Amino acid sequence: MDTPRTVLITGASSGIGAATAVAAAEAGYDVAIAYHTNSEGAEETAQKVRDKGRRAIVIKADISDPEDVERMFDRVDEEFEELGVLVNNAGVAGEARRVDTMRPERIQRVFEVNAIGPFLCARQAALRMAWRYGGQGGIIVNVSSIAARLGSAEMFVDYAASKGAVDVLTLGLGREMAADKVRVVGVRPGVIDTEIHAKYGMKDRISEMEEDFPMKRAGTAQEVADTILYLMSDKASYITATSIDVAGGR
Repeated sequence: MDTPRTVLITGASSGIGAATAVAAAEAGYDVAIAYHTNSEGAEETAQKVRDKGRRAIVIKADISDPEDVERMFDRVDEEFEELGVLVNNAGVAGEARRVDTMRPERIQRVFEVNAIGPFLCARQAALRMAWRYGGQGGIIVNVSSIAARLGSAEMFVDYAASKGAVDVLTLGLGREMAADKVRVVGVRPGVIDTEIHAKYGMKDRISEMEEDFPMKRAGTAQEVADTILYLMSDKASYITATSIDVAGGR
């Protein structure tokens, strides 16, 4: 049975999330755009989806808050007949620091959003998608990071570790849900040319690093979005419980 052509994307107000929303609309999906603080960006993404002839709704939510997550999925239930795909994309980082200089509050927030949040969202999606609960099947795409393999020493070890938890979620939940017709897959982007670098005080990061990259350039949000759309498609129907690197050889 085909999964519904609806997708919920967290962190869809900019960057990879926004690019994925537009790509999904081009592929014929209606899109629920979740955001936490950037309402203007979320509305811009929604308009781009509508410009493609697809339906878009905008939902404000803090994915680290279980009640907010429940409200977000309840809104999806109200607006769409069925949820076909969840893209767990929302995430946070901090300024580049060694672990021994990180404040405990920062470490806790990074894990709340990047690790616990995807668990909470995946749980709600699974309850709606799984055949055992009367669902039609579905797909959960977790956006991790190549940092989960590289460790991000001297910079973002907390972020890297939180994304390592996302990789394990992809593996474990993918195996749990396989018989319920729910595929769980992940992407691990490398350094991607988005505004996130400036947000955390590193606006020149790409230009300073790109000569060290195997392909001598950063990736684009569109390249990650295209990979996510492939994983959402029937062409990836036998792929689950695994992640794909989108990192230019790093």
